[in-house]
Formats: sequence, C-alpha cells, structure tokens
Amino acid sequence: MASERVSLRVTDADGEREVSLSSPNKVIWPDGGDGITKAEYAEYMQQVSAPFLAANGHRPVSLERFRDGIRSSADDGDPGAGGFFSKNPPKGTPDFVDAVMVTYNSGRSHPQIVLNRTSAIVWAVQMNTIVFHPWASLASNTDNPVELRIDLDPQPGTGIAEAIVAAHELRAVLREAGLEPFIKTSGNRGLHVFCPIVPEWEFLTVRHAVIAAGRELERRMPDAVTMSWWKEERGRRIFVDFNQANRDRTMAGAYSPRAKPGAPVSTPIEWEELDDVDPTRFTVQTIPGRLAEIGDPWARMQDSPGRIDTLLQWWERDVSSGLGELSFPPEFPKMPGEPPRVQPSKKVAENWPD
Repeated sequence: MASERVSLRVTDADGEREVSLSSPNKVIWPDGGDGITKAEYAEYMQQVSAPFLAANGHRPVSLERFRDGIRSSADDGDPGAGGFFSKNPPKGTPDFVDAVMVTYNSGRSHPQIVLNRTSAIVWAVQMNTIVFHPWASLASNTDNPVELRIDLDPQPGTGIAEAIVAAHELRAVLREAGLEPFIKTSGNRGLHVFCPIVPEWEFLTVRHAVIAAGRELERRMPDAVTMSWWKEERGRRIFVDFNQANRDRTMAGAYSPRAKPGAPVSTPIEWEELDDVDPTRFTVQTIPGRLAEIGDPWARMQDSPGRIDTLLQWWERDVSSGLGELSFPPEFPKMPGEPPRVQPSKKVAENWPD
C-alpha cells in the first residue's frame, strides 16, 4: 500500500515550486503534546528559511537523516539512534537542490549538497533530515572558512551554567584578538561561539587560531576549561573542542533541530540573553514565534568580518614556548607536528618514543 503523499507549494526567491512530501502525518518527535509530524516540521522549515539560509545556505552541508524519526524519551536507548549522514546528492535529487565539489581530508573529492532556497530545505525534510551540518566555508570558496567556530562542550558534572561562564570569558578573549563573537545554543547542553572572518586562510590555519583562543581561555580559567583532547584528562570542565574547526567537521547549524526529545533547536541568541538562557525553551514549536517577536540575533553577523592575525600571533608565541600541534580526530591522516595518537594512560615505550 502506497504511503500518503501531499504536494507543498513552496515560495523561493525565483518563484514557486511544488515539493512532494510523503507520510505527512508521521510523527518525527513523539515527545511534547501530540508530537510533531513531518508536515509540521516542513512548515517550521518554511517559517525559518530566511535566517536558516543566511546561516547555513550557499555552503556544503551534511544532512543527518532519520528514516523513522527519533525515539520517545520513554523508550530505552538513545533517542537519536538510527541516524546516518548524507553528504553527496542522492540519486533522484531535484534540480533545485545544488551541489559543489569539495575535497576531504583524505584528499578524495566528491560533490556535496548545497541548500540555496526554501524548496531545497523542504526537500531535505522529505528526505527525513533532522540535523543540518553546514561547513564553515561557502560553496564559492570551499577551502577558506568565513567563520571561526568554537564549540564549548560540557563534560560530565558540568552543564549549561558552566558553559555560560566560559562563554563570557571567551567573548573577552576573542574581542581582545579583534574579533566580534556571536553565540547560539547547541540544541543540547553546550554553546557555540562563531566569529565572522574574511576568507583568507585555509582550515588548518583557522584551526590554529581556534587553538590559540582556547589556550588563552584555558590559562584564564584552568579549573573550569580544558583543551585536553583525551576524555580521561578533561575532568569536570568545559572542553573547548578545537577539532570542530577542521575541514569537513561540522556542528548543528543555526535554526537546525536536533535529534533529541522535545525537538530542541540550535538557536542564535543575543549576549544579553545568555545569563538566563534555557535551551529547552527553543524548539521547533517556539522558534517561529521568537523570530516574529525579536528577529534574528545573527542577522548582522556577516556585516563586518574580522581577521585572525592576532590569534595567529598567539599561536606562533605558544609554538615558540613549546606548545605545538594538538591531536586530530582518528579519521584524519597523520598530520605534521601532531603528537602520537595514544591515550595518555597507555603511554608506554613502544608507542610513545619521547
């Protein structure tokens, strides 16, 4: 028996398009009221499409897809289990969904999806996308990021309250470096701090700038913040996830939902909102009203992109002091200057020659 299917009329900047939506009454998020259906989710994406595209459009994006939606919080196991990533356009992708050729860390090149219009976002909903993971670079220049991104990741024993304190100090650090930070909730327990930058540096150089900022933050808050890549060394501190600055490493985009109970949304906020922020209030059901009431806190983000020269000077200063490269994620090739990829508790002569 064929599944129910409706046709949505979607307004794009260059005209209207019909986008087919199958199983419109399928519940994507079972928690909260009667649950949020696929049709309601498609309506949400149309309502937020302008700020969503400003933050996530015109750049490579990975789609985190869930064929069966997410599990109820009353079920056993991870509510977000069963998801998978789509990077290249699948067979049958319509012509209003764009793509760009990108080079991954392995050196392999492949086309990757680019969302440039509302109809493309609704198509992604039809493809059961819940989380949108945009690159930090644009499709017009995929090698050079237009944002410096820092992920403040609470470790066990910490939460949003500790992340808020760290975020305020990080803002001071970045401003001292000549950058203007913007902030959003992660849609989970953490915070994401973005700085618009001119696209003059490739990913590895921007990663070094992130490490320099993180190290300065760690110096100022050694008991509250850590740059330790290995979990066993982090303790009850906020981890500055510097590896999110790497090529093809992404975090949930602004106004993207998360695969969590209650349909939370990664939400841009004003710095003045930070102290009282409750990320659980930002959901697929509440964000359209918030945008209508206060607008998009990131609307001006790209007005005055900054430079990372000062952070790179800090990086060189730290290198001269003996602080060099940090560990890369395991899927990356061995990088120049990288320390051995050995868990600190397993440092023995045969795998740690120094």
